[in-house]
Amino acid sequence: MMRSILLVDDEPEILAAWRLILESEGYEVSCASNGAEALASVSACVPDLIVTDWMMPIMDGAELCRRLKLMPQLANVPILLHTAVPPTGIAANLWNVCLLKPIGVDLFLTTIARLCGPGR
Repeated sequence: MMRSILLVDDEPEILAAWRLILESEGYEVSCASNGAEALASVSACVPDLIVTDWMMPIMDGAELCRRLKLMPQLANVPILLHTAVPPTGIAANLWNVCLLKPIGVDLFLTTIARLCGPGR
């Protein structure tokens, strides 16, 4: 079964690059450019994993994570935080893993495989 991933980032070139890499690895990928778009997307189709940036316009990663955890159908979807600035003073239980940009492809893919893994 194909695993689905929602990528959330306000930089189009980052979305495009990771989407190509993930699709070449056999993942089904959808994209959103901020938290509000991401919420609209997940309400239509629940992904196996959400990869989100932290600093975004309209709705940032913190607010997105908080809202996801309040939605029963999404509360157990793992979240990979992918950010240039590590969040401080925020409850770390809002996400599963935090990786700092820029990140190498190998680490990104192994982390995603672990989060999407069969025994998640």
